[in-house]
Amino acid sequence: MTSRNPRDSRLRLVSPRSLATAPRAVTQRRTRRPAPRPPEGTPPPAELARMARTGLSDAARVARWADAALGPGRDGANPDGKGTLSDATAERAAADLGLTTVQVRADWDTARLAGLIEVHGGDARPGWRLRAWSRDDSAVLRGWVALFDAWSLAYPEPADREPGAVAEVVSAMPQVLSFLQLSAGPVPVEQLLDLLGQRVTELRTERCEISYGPDPATDPAPEPAEVPDAPLAPLLEWALEALASVGALTRDEGQATLTALGSWAVWVKLEQICVAAQSPAGNIEQSAEDMLRGCAQLRPNAARAEYRAWLAARTVGGAVTELIAAARGEDALTRGLAFEALRVVGAPAEPDVRAVVEETPLRPYALLWLAEHDGYDPEDAHEVLTRAESTWLWVDTAAAVADHGEAPLLVRHLESAVQPTVPALLDEVRAVGHPRTVQVLVALAAAHPDPALAKAVRRAAFQVHTGGS
Repeated sequence: MTSRNPRDSRLRLVSPRSLATAPRAVTQRRTRRPAPRPPEGTPPPAELARMARTGLSDAARVARWADAALGPGRDGANPDGKGTLSDATAERAAADLGLTTVQVRADWDTARLAGLIEVHGGDARPGWRLRAWSRDDSAVLRGWVALFDAWSLAYPEPADREPGAVAEVVSAMPQVLSFLQLSAGPVPVEQLLDLLGQRVTELRTERCEISYGPDPATDPAPEPAEVPDAPLAPLLEWALEALASVGALTRDEGQATLTALGSWAVWVKLEQICVAAQSPAGNIEQSAEDMLRGCAQLRPNAARAEYRAWLAARTVGGAVTELIAAARGEDALTRGLAFEALRVVGAPAEPDVRAVVEETPLRPYALLWLAEHDGYDPEDAHEVLTRAESTWLWVDTAAAVADHGEAPLLVRHLESAVQPTVPALLDEVRAVGHPRTVQVLVALAAAHPDPALAKAVRRAAFQVHTGGS
């Protein structure tokens, strides 16, 4: 690389995962939590996915029709040029598919709740799950769980009930579902009604607030306000019918029984709660940026466990938005860790990652993420980057190492560049225009033990700083 060391100077590309593993100052041990197993008798994932495909077949059919007929640039687009389900579009879909408009609208709503269709403003587009529907069982199951989560939207709520009473029942139903799941068989509706009543009472007690009215020390205490005790039986009936409509349970002679899919989904939700409760580093309640900073010194496996716990406590959409926002910050290490967390999110993050491809600071990370998502081996994913993108990533990674790592690690990072020689690397680093170029080169010059190479790097830093050549 220099006159003092005439060995082969070809440099190797850094693995895209090096950014997340750079700071290793703290070595941590943690007890591995064994992979959870679903309850005995739960069908294997492939069988569960087959059930989900069957239950969502009508919704998938409408989603495919919309993809083919309403997509941009297609001759079959509806007159208003939007991918929305207008009256005319619903009638056209009904005619093409041999359905009624009522069926089309119901299947459309189901497809939206399951993520087969995504609506953005006035436009609709196929969701990622529709693209993976035939080949990816996990995508199908995620879609069904999304529908299960939205059961209260899938079936019209009673029009003659107070919204507050409906909200109480929706909030109380997870405990009812947990009881059904633990019972592993038919449960009388009367027993569920008793449980629902107990849970609603608990919710009302939990939200009691201290009155900020007259001073209780000087004024007589007012009579407690009467809480209208709406009959819960009709609301329980509505909730059970809604859950049955999405395929989570069945009704028979005054009893309710979870289906195999319903039992599995409830177990998944309980497991997520357990994961969230076992956060290794206690960052669940932190913002994405603070959580990532808290993971900076963790080993990769421990960091991924922390990401999973943090994600389990949030909706996927909100979590991805937070992670992308954190990646846009000035801290290069946080940027890299944000994309590591997005790898844990997996396919649901694809639209958001794809949307930031044109943002220069995020582009290399997004392209690597998408390449791995599309099946590239992580060690080969760098092939999707141009030379300039690889150089930008090299500088960004070096900035993270300079800010959070140790000098020897920065020196080793020099060998990860795509350029075969240090002069070539310096030329391309100057050309790529990364905002941290000067700081990175100054830090590298200070850390490198070879005086001649350090001098060349310092000269390059000076030229970038002064705008010279």
